[in-house]
Amino acid sequence: MNLTPEEKAVGRENFQAAIGSEYTRRDFLKAAACAGVVSGGGLGAFYYGYGKSVNDPVRVGVMGTGDEGSVLIGAINPEYIQVKSIADIRPYNQFRAFHGDSYSATAKKVRPGLMKKYGWETEDAAKKEVKVYGDYREMIANAKADGLEAVIIALPLHLHAPAAIAAMQAGLHVLTEKLMGQTVHACKVMSRVADQTGLYLATGHQRHYNVLYANAVELINKGVLGDLHYIRAQWHRGNMPGKDSWQQPLPKSVKPTDLQAGSLEKKLDSWTKKLNAAKKASKVNEKRVCELTHLVNQVTAQIADEKIKDKVKEYGYEDRLGDGVYDRPAIEELIRWRLWERTGGGLMAELGSHQLDAAGIFITAAHRAVNPDAPKQHPLSVVAYGNRPVFPADRDCDDHVYCMFEYEAPGYDAKDPNKDKKKIGVQYSTINGNGFGGYGEVVMGTQATLIIEKEQDTQLFKSGSKSKVSVKEDMGLDTQESGDAVAVGKAAVQDVSRGYTEEEEHWAWCIRNQSPENKPNCYPKVALADAVIALTTNLAAREGKRIDFKEEWFDINSDETPEGIKPDLNRYKS
Repeated sequence: MNLTPEEKAVGRENFQAAIGSEYTRRDFLKAAACAGVVSGGGLGAFYYGYGKSVNDPVRVGVMGTGDEGSVLIGAINPEYIQVKSIADIRPYNQFRAFHGDSYSATAKKVRPGLMKKYGWETEDAAKKEVKVYGDYREMIANAKADGLEAVIIALPLHLHAPAAIAAMQAGLHVLTEKLMGQTVHACKVMSRVADQTGLYLATGHQRHYNVLYANAVELINKGVLGDLHYIRAQWHRGNMPGKDSWQQPLPKSVKPTDLQAGSLEKKLDSWTKKLNAAKKASKVNEKRVCELTHLVNQVTAQIADEKIKDKVKEYGYEDRLGDGVYDRPAIEELIRWRLWERTGGGLMAELGSHQLDAAGIFITAAHRAVNPDAPKQHPLSVVAYGNRPVFPADRDCDDHVYCMFEYEAPGYDAKDPNKDKKKIGVQYSTINGNGFGGYGEVVMGTQATLIIEKEQDTQLFKSGSKSKVSVKEDMGLDTQESGDAVAVGKAAVQDVSRGYTEEEEHWAWCIRNQSPENKPNCYPKVALADAVIALTTNLAAREGKRIDFKEEWFDINSDETPEGIKPDLNRYKS
């Protein structure tokens, strides 16, 4: 379904009318409801202007079904995407792909599994429709026979480039999780292959499909914030040794000396006893029996990862033994891949890239408020520091990163001797050991301050300063200070998607409606810029220094990269 420009503008025009005087999304959401839009599902099509469905769902394979891959499965709208195969070498991830994640209500909501998503009652029924591979390369080799048209990549970061390049060379469209790639030169190769093959390559920076961030762009474009001059952002987590979401527990047999050794086995024993007791109760609670059965099966699958401990080296994972610092079997590198430089990109790749992407969106909006044709803004410089005050030497990545960026403000002139006066500052910190404040962005202008918390809650303060603010369900504002403030709170946004569903829907819709003007919001040029910023910050943090960005780094066709390595497709030939 090809929409006319007028049809594409309907949602945005309604939104602009809604914020005209009140600067709030409530009227927009009411308009969406009146138009028959299902909040959190069809809102993206209504707002972003793509079709409400595709006549023939795109046939997709999912590479990597761990934490993030299972979130992407959970966000799929079956009217756009039909999953035909999955690939993951871990038994645990294969289990979650089908059954979902029952470890908490929140986990189950975002990772419901393929059986729930497509209505298959049993795993056997599901596997008649979805092929299971260990190696993602087997999926690509069998893509034609399986009828695949595209792949979603949620593998460890170091595999994004080889998987995406191989998939595109096999004629498959690609949606890869962020970061686009582990190095800038890898990202440039990916981008060039997409250009050469004419295939869609989208990257999962979901803020490009989050209505709250689109709202912020509208506010900045309309001048509600005044002159944008400073952005403060953070992602703080309370992770501590022994309780680290990135240091997932290992089966005891693969590393008996691990800090968490035996925790999975203890869970299995506890839940098995509870299940047996529930089954023997005088009045059996079938719902509770079902919940405990899922928990027992899930932890059993997690322990089953021990079966591949001797095979993971075949997939390129490495032991680290006898270096005098930290001994690690290859399976630990697989399960805890975010902790290692060889397989991950640390805090800036996993967390900071999202929020620096958002900062770039806001600053670009400020420029386009003055000049509608202004290009996407890139930072001028970054100074960064990284350290590890909380965790011991059980990882390569830092547990704290702090950085400051300078961007051009509207009116900036590099030849002006006073050019340093026309800049926008962005301060960012991502830490472990204390989760105070969670994550979000504070966007400051001369007339107002906009606060976005956890991609779900927004507050706009038109003047003055606030020391303590909370948003109530009834949209009331509880503050210790007086002053003009308008809150766009939880009641208005509680059902709005974080953007995962919309990014997948739009990608699929573009595949079914291919034309030069139809492309995912986070296409290679945009995703490359996000990678340049995150990866350059890693370089600066490693040495604790300032780095000035070069525009050539952001140019797909330039061989210049911050790491000083030229893009080379030959690195990815099998």
